Amino acid sequence: MPLFTILTLFPEAVESYLAVGVLGIAVRKGTIRVQAIDLRDFTRDRHRTTDDRPYGGGPGMVLRPEPIAEAVEWVEREHGPHRRLVMDPAGRPFQQGDARALAAEQRTLLLAGRYEGIDARVLEQFEFEPVTLGDFVLAGGELPALCMLEAAARLIPGVLGDERSAVEDSFTEASTLDHPHYTRPRVFRGDGVPEVLMSGDHAAIECWREDQARARARRWRPDLARREGEGGGA
Repeated sequence: MPLFTILTLFPEAVESYLAVGVLGIAVRKGTIRVQAIDLRDFTRDRHRTTDDRPYGGGPGMVLRPEPIAEAVEWVEREHGPHRRLVMDPAGRPFQQGDARALAAEQRTLLLAGRYEGIDARVLEQFEFEPVTLGDFVLAGGELPALCMLEAAARLIPGVLGDERSAVEDSFTEASTLDHPHYTRPRVFRGDGVPEVLMSGDHAAIECWREDQARARARRWRPDLARREGEGGGA
């Protein structure tokens, strides 16, 4: 059973998300294990201090290395070595291929920082891999950590109710983006469902979906459309 560990200053925020939806069902079924570890539990002073002023001056506070180091060591003593990722806007963008790689890991540790940053020494000594959701900055790493966890977890067999949902998603090997989806009612405020979807002709439906996926890429993600064209696609 894959284990995901999130190191955070706000475990209650992580745990509330883990109680609902696909992840909540997977945790309750025992398909995956997820633990949110409070970095404050690894402090040594009565104020449970996890941050301090940066050397060299500047705004904000920096997470101290000691609580992070001790938390990582405790987790790995209890459960074994983890692949270690730190949520960092300076890191490489997290993509679907990374989600597939994490889904194959037995143990993954996600470090969610806060404040101005994390002491660089602990990141280097424990060989954390910096990853980001994109070129923007958040107040903390909990949301990116949960996004990456969910992206990986839904690829693990047994997490989704229908395994085809993961196979046919955007960014799979079959297409760059997912096709549009429709359900009841057949007409919504004068806008009808495309007739091909009502035809029962599965070959025609598949062809239409592939065309729509390409059209969406050209409209919303021209970078992906160009990449597909360079690879010999239509």
